[in-house]
Amino acid sequence: MSVMDIHEVMEHLPHRYPFLLVDRVLELEPGKRIVALKNVTINEPFFTGHFPHHPVMPGVLIMEALAQAAGILSFKTMGTKPDDDSVFYFVGIDNARFKKPVTAGDAVHLHVEILRQMRGIWKYKVEARVEGQIVAEAELMCAQRSV
Repeated sequence: MSVMDIHEVMEHLPHRYPFLLVDRVLELEPGKRIVALKNVTINEPFFTGHFPHHPVMPGVLIMEALAQAAGILSFKTMGTKPDDDSVFYFVGIDNARFKKPVTAGDAVHLHVEILRQMRGIWKYKVEARVEGQIVAEAELMCAQRSV
């Protein structure tokens, strides 16, 4: 089990502020699973419009955070890092469910498990949890493509 601080996270993801949605990796088993952390603060840029009177993290950004954790897992599994010649794209989201709002002050634990990988397409089972409770879950598919 390896852990990663924000500096190593940034080596394994091309995303940067305000779209970097993984703060730390807590557990990592290449080829199997990852548990990462997103600390949600009131300073998040999306809170000014979603919603000013009741700040809620958009569900699509929870899915994006899960996809970023999946990206780290994939790069660590392959033993590579992102480069300027390829990118991982979302190609599918199945069975997405949002069970509870994520608000400022929440620590979102991003659980990702590889279900399979074939011909550059990866499928993952993902769950976002706050205080042990599932707040969102889905099956994600991503594909690596040359640019």
